[in-house]
Amino acid sequence: MKRLFSILAIACIMAFGTVNASTNANTNTIVSTIVSSTQEDAGAATEELGFHQELKKRFIEGGPGFMGIVLLALILGLAIAIERIIFLNLSTTNSKKLVQNVEDALASGGVEAAKEVCRNTKGPVASIFYQGLDRTDEGIEAAEKAVVAYGGVQMGQLEKNVSWISLFIALAPMLGFMGTVIGMIQAFDKIEAAGDMQPSLVAGGIKVALLTTVFGLIVAIILQIFYNYIIAKIDAIVNDMEDASISLMDLLIRNKK
Repeated sequence: MKRLFSILAIACIMAFGTVNASTNANTNTIVSTIVSSTQEDAGAATEELGFHQELKKRFIEGGPGFMGIVLLALILGLAIAIERIIFLNLSTTNSKKLVQNVEDALASGGVEAAKEVCRNTKGPVASIFYQGLDRTDEGIEAAEKAVVAYGGVQMGQLEKNVSWISLFIALAPMLGFMGTVIGMIQAFDKIEAAGDMQPSLVAGGIKVALLTTVFGLIVAIILQIFYNYIIAKIDAIVNDMEDASISLMDLLIRNKK
């Protein structure tokens, strides 16, 4: 609104401006408004740029040793989390549609046609179906054992590398706390060397201690959010696998009759 008011005021001045004293006074007021508005915008831009500079400054003040390790934990944790999220999304299958396709294939072309449907479908559910169908000639019990055994294998693949994310979640704040302890030790060393309790001597060490703790907690919070999402996604896929396996066994039993 300030910019719109300023533009309209300038247009009025250019169209109807005069050289009398009152108009000059109004012009000066409007120019002052424009200048103040421009300064506010420039101040906001400077503040926005200053946030990144302040963050970089605080990171450097925290010390390259522990802050670098905390940053490395964040990078590795995010890399594993993103890889798991992509893998889990690709592993998600429309199990109801797959069960229907397998049922239609069993009715029209038998077990081999159903196995071909599973080969052409991605995801752990289709792989479990294929293993169960591949053991149907040995009996229902053998097919059920194959489904259960291969289901455990697929669950292990879904949970692969997830434990590393939990490690980085625990490691990041621990590194921050270690930096806190070291910062406090440095502060007391300075007091001991100086033989006097001066705020300027301990301020640097205490600041380092607080910064490492803050950054460690921030990293842990970010990774915890990704970890919880991944665990929830794995649980959903596992439940889907179990429901689909029960449906497959029902199909095989009906097909044998």
